[in-house]
Amino acid sequence: MALPLLPGNNFNRNMGKEKFHKSQHWGFCNNVRMLVGEDKPGIGGELLFGQKIKPKYSVFPKGMGTDSPSWVAFDKQVLSFDAYLEDEVPDKSQENYRIRRYKIYFYLEDDTVEVNEPVLQNSGLPQGIFIRRHRISLPPPNEDQFYTVHHFNVNTDIVFYGRTFKVYDCDAFTKNFLTKIGVKLNPPGQCPEDPYMKTRREKLDCMEPICPYESFDTLKQFLEYDRKVLRFFCVWDDSGSVFGDRRELILHYFLSDDTIEIKEVLPHNSGRDAMSLFLQRRKLPKYGPPGVYQPGQLTDRTVLNVYGGYSETRVYGFLLDKYQLGKLDQEFYKDTDLSIGTTINVWGRKVLLCDCDDFTKTYYRTKYGIENFTSIPCKAPSPPKIERKFPPYTGFGSEEDSLRSCIGLMPTPHQRNFKKFIEFDSYGNISNTLRFFAKLITHKCADVERMFVISYFLSDDTISVFEPIERNSGYTGGMFLKRVRVKKPGQEVFKSEFSEYIKAEELYVGAKVNVNGYLFFLVNADEYTLNYMERNSDKFPLSSIELVIQKLKEEECKSRELKQVFTAADCMHTKMVDFNTFREIMMNLTVGKLTDQEVITIARRYRVPEDPCPHRNVLVAQAHEQLKKNAFENFERLIAMCVYEDREKKKVLPSKDIKRLCKSSRLPLNEDLLGSLLSGFEDSEKQINYESFFCALNWRVNPVPVLEVASYIKERCEDEWLGMPSPIPVKYIYYLNLLKDVFGVDE
Repeated sequence: MALPLLPGNNFNRNMGKEKFHKSQHWGFCNNVRMLVGEDKPGIGGELLFGQKIKPKYSVFPKGMGTDSPSWVAFDKQVLSFDAYLEDEVPDKSQENYRIRRYKIYFYLEDDTVEVNEPVLQNSGLPQGIFIRRHRISLPPPNEDQFYTVHHFNVNTDIVFYGRTFKVYDCDAFTKNFLTKIGVKLNPPGQCPEDPYMKTRREKLDCMEPICPYESFDTLKQFLEYDRKVLRFFCVWDDSGSVFGDRRELILHYFLSDDTIEIKEVLPHNSGRDAMSLFLQRRKLPKYGPPGVYQPGQLTDRTVLNVYGGYSETRVYGFLLDKYQLGKLDQEFYKDTDLSIGTTINVWGRKVLLCDCDDFTKTYYRTKYGIENFTSIPCKAPSPPKIERKFPPYTGFGSEEDSLRSCIGLMPTPHQRNFKKFIEFDSYGNISNTLRFFAKLITHKCADVERMFVISYFLSDDTISVFEPIERNSGYTGGMFLKRVRVKKPGQEVFKSEFSEYIKAEELYVGAKVNVNGYLFFLVNADEYTLNYMERNSDKFPLSSIELVIQKLKEEECKSRELKQVFTAADCMHTKMVDFNTFREIMMNLTVGKLTDQEVITIARRYRVPEDPCPHRNVLVAQAHEQLKKNAFENFERLIAMCVYEDREKKKVLPSKDIKRLCKSSRLPLNEDLLGSLLSGFEDSEKQINYESFFCALNWRVNPVPVLEVASYIKERCEDEWLGMPSPIPVKYIYYLNLLKDVFGVDE
């Protein structure tokens, strides 16, 4: 009989020594796990009963689990391995074995192992937790030991309770951890495919769904009317209710699926919440609101289950209800129910259709032959608008800035017309700037001969005046007026309305412009300005050739006199006169009815071309110069492409085909030069011998002399103004063509 556990009664039968019970606990000291208590492990330096001091050095990487217990250092750290098991199937002819995949989890905190089998759909096997989490002993003859982290590796076999799991891979964390602790990882393997699952997958891929025998297809309607929407403008008069008013709505009818969407048009400061939709897109019942139906009552098809009996060959299937017993019919609005003046029921609200857009009118006119689309006014009469008066301009800053300070408590900067600025801003070769050559009208003799260039910028309606620098003139020249908007003269300064500024339509050759007190006479304009005014003749009527010809036809009584004057001026019978003579004749005979701008418009219409079409050798020389600069020598490839295009082997191709081949090969010639070259080489049938054309362009094989720059003669230099347009718009005018078009005078 053992003695009770009292001091002095603790007798060890195996050792034959008395040991007193002493409190003790485990701890860590210098990375060594040992019992700690007093300075000595026992009384007299002897070990206590059952006490063994064995240092347990850490086998983990440095910095992991060394300063704290393992269950703290490796908390929530798990090694994951992918494994599979070959399970024999002896009683089934379809398969002899089955491949089952598993996940093996090794918990580092307490060396426990858990095996989990992922769930496979319709496998018929119990899956999930295969081995619950616990410490697993090694197979015999080492059953007194347990699995540790060093027993796991890739491409190895692990035996758990007689079942052999083949580990073929692991995750990235596991690979990193095993590498750090010094485990040499094997290369990952492959998991074999289950033959039964492979056969089953192939069978499922070959199966086709059973198509219903009742046709209910809206694809044709969708493809025909997709993105086609009818739009009606309607109104809901709710003024009869408390706090009600007239609500303007827009109804969208989608032809692709016969659904309706309604949006509300909210005026500014209406006090209502801005809702995205008044009615969501759906089919709108005619007699609403309908009753509440159970789920499945309103369906397009009724499906019946087919009972196959208890036989082994029974077939499961479904059948559509042919007689549609118990089907609930519900009428919805169609496109035939919508028309101007019709009142529709929108879930108890009476909405009147007042108008529709152009597409809707075209749709009803084409499909139903409706022609009457008289709209109904849907807007209520607006209340009288109170005119807001602003104080007059103070003189500080611009008029726009002063007005902005009167509109709100927090003044904001004036917003200029950004759309106009983007549209008429200069880009590339298009300057969108009108330049006029002007003289200063003054009584000072020293300022009479001064010349100026007035530039009008279309992007923001500003004007700048520049005086060209002329040597020994006594004036410095340069910027005379910086770019700014110029007010018209004679306006009151301090007023509530905006001032009027000079517009582009008021500038033309022969006009007098008052720029801040300086009076300028517009003498001429540059080529871009004249072309712009002729293209926009609706804004510049003096540049409209039709209106000028019509004005000349009013002077038909002077046709004989006009013919005699032109004949006397043309003593050489060349049928043309110079511009100064032409202007003098027209001004004298019309007695000031024509302005200089109109005379220039006529002269530009009937002018003699100054530069005739250059010779072909000149064009080839210009082309050689450009080809040399770009080092283009790929002429053999161009000829080969032409030979390929020449199916009939005639050695000629149309001019447009050769132009297309030149552009596709990136021939470094500009559009005008290439067009002139093609025109020079083509025959009467617009055909070009491509071999002779490209041989002429080959500057290596057929070089031509370099062109010499022609120096201007003295008379022409008098007509050239550096930095300014020429005082003479054209050189010579065909007066006979003018007389034919205006008076019908024969030669």
